[in-house]
Parts: sequence; structure tokens; C-alpha cells
Amino acid sequence: MNGPMLDDLVVVRPEGLYCPPGDFFIDPWRPVATALITHAHADHARAGHGSVLAAARGEAVLRARLGAVNLQTLPYGETMEHHGVTVSFHPAGHVLGSAQIRLAHRGRVWVVSGDYFVSGAGDANPTCEAFEPVRCDCFVTECTFGLPIYRWRPQREVMAEINAWWHHHAKLGESCLLTGYSLGKAQRLLAGIDPSIGPIVVHPAVHRINQAYLDSGVPLPDTHLLDTASPQPLQGALVVAPPSGGDAPWRRGMKIGPEAFASGWMQVRGQRRRRGVERGFVLSDHADWPGLLSAIDATGANRVVVMHGQEDALVRTLQQRGLQAGVFQTEYGDDALEGAA
Repeated sequence: MNGPMLDDLVVVRPEGLYCPPGDFFIDPWRPVATALITHAHADHARAGHGSVLAAARGEAVLRARLGAVNLQTLPYGETMEHHGVTVSFHPAGHVLGSAQIRLAHRGRVWVVSGDYFVSGAGDANPTCEAFEPVRCDCFVTECTFGLPIYRWRPQREVMAEINAWWHHHAKLGESCLLTGYSLGKAQRLLAGIDPSIGPIVVHPAVHRINQAYLDSGVPLPDTHLLDTASPQPLQGALVVAPPSGGDAPWRRGMKIGPEAFASGWMQVRGQRRRRGVERGFVLSDHADWPGLLSAIDATGANRVVVMHGQEDALVRTLQQRGLQAGVFQTEYGDDALEGAA
């Protein structure tokens, strides 16, 4: 199964993923009249659409990202009909307000995953609702980490390592720089670190998204705002900022000790060296290989369309399991747009 079928509920057009019977797009990468948005990361939520429908839980984050937008929201699990297609949003566990989009039309049910994270026992993301499997005939799944090498350790163990790293350097009077994407990753880090170790300082890009989380009722520790014009952090502080090169204006001349990057990409040897950081912590907001397979199994779908990542290995594995599996070619990124967002 490589090409589209005549009765597909979702196809790929130059603007993005398109639902023909509903006449709307999902996470389009070019301006369209009607867009359904899975979450607020910049490669999925772009400005310029005529109207936007998204999960109500993500409203504050979307408005912080998109500014003035004609936004309508729908609570998780509630349905609405658009041109005969019944639409609902369901938690994806990726970032605040992230959603899978369920489409039902004439007895067929498709689910478009957006990006999602499948937590292990006792290892849920405390800053957003956990992923909920949705039964469907066809599941359109991301596969950012679609290779068997990607297997996350319990993320609470990783947070314990981050706290130990910061605590060690704080006792030496050194400040640490911990980088992670400004939407989602930074808030997960802040929710997991131990604020008793020392002061926490955040970059303005992180501060802006933090406020949207706080306005949405997500608890986060108290932080200080980094003055990017004169970025000298407090002694023993942990500075949380988006990834950027050492030549970024706020990084030049900044006196700081060790730097670490928190990302699923740190699973691969060589990524830390390419990032130029002392430590790499494997902490992801995406499903790992076992998470992808378990999520797909839980949908009960006999057809799976893979997108946004390392598709080939996952497609082969699904076909070996007897499923119809193919690929959508999309223009979604690997969250690189979040680095300076």
C-alpha cells in the first residue's frame, strides 16, 4: 500500500494533509481556509489560515504562538460535524494541548496522531494529559524516532541524573545551562527538576510559554527571567533555554559552566559532540520504538500510514505483522524550528 485509495479520508496535497469529504486540512504547512491543528509546535501550527480548530486544552499555547488567530476549540472527546465528517480531539501526551484527531465518515474512522508520547508505568509527562489510544480503521502515525535503537529509559531516572548534575556543579558555585525546546521540553524539565538545589533562570522564549502553561493551570516552579542583554545568571543557577549556537547574541560573553542538551536525539552517539555540549540527557516528548508499536497495536487499525520521521523501518515491521502500511511524505520538521522559538 503505497499510493492513496479512492475512499481515503486523508490525502496529501501541496498545502498539507487534506480531508476531501470535510474540505479541511490537518496541520497544513501552507495557508488554507480551514485548518485543524494537532499541537502548537511551529512545524504543525503556522499562521495565516482562515480559521483554526484545535483542542481546548492548548488554546493558551496556540494564542501565545500564533498571536491573533481565528481560533475555535473543542474539549477532548467532544465531537462536532463539519461537512458530514465527525471530528474529535484526543490526548496525545506530547505537549500541553497536543491531540490526535479522529475523523468519522460513513462508517469509516481515521485517526491522525500529530506527535505523541507513550509513557511507561508511573512515568507520565506531568505537564500534559497522557496519550489515549483511539480505536480506528486507519491510523496516521508520526515516527520521529522510528528505529529500534530508540528506547527510552524511565524518564524519572533521567530527571534524577539532571538534578545530580546540577547539584554537583551548584556546590562548586557554577551555573549550568540546560537546553531543550521552548515549548514542551522546557516545561517538562522544569516540572521535574529539584528547585531546592538553587535558583532557576529561564530564557524569554521559555518564559513566554511558561506563562501559557501557568495560565492553563499547569504548576511550574518559580523562575527568574534571563536578561539577554546582560545574561549573567545567579551563582549556582540552572539556566533553561532553547537550543542555540554559542554565537547567539545572548550566549556571547555569558559566564556559565557546563552545558547540556535534553533530547531523544542524545540516544545516538555523536549527537552530543555535534551539539558541542558536555552532557546529553535522553529525554523525549515523542514515542520511542516500543511506544510506536504499542500505540499502533492499541488502535486496532488494519491500515497504518507513517509520516514525519524514519518511516521505512516502521513500514517494513508493520507489513511483516500483516498490516497494510504506507507513507505520507510531509514537510514536518524535527522540532528544529523550536530552537529559537
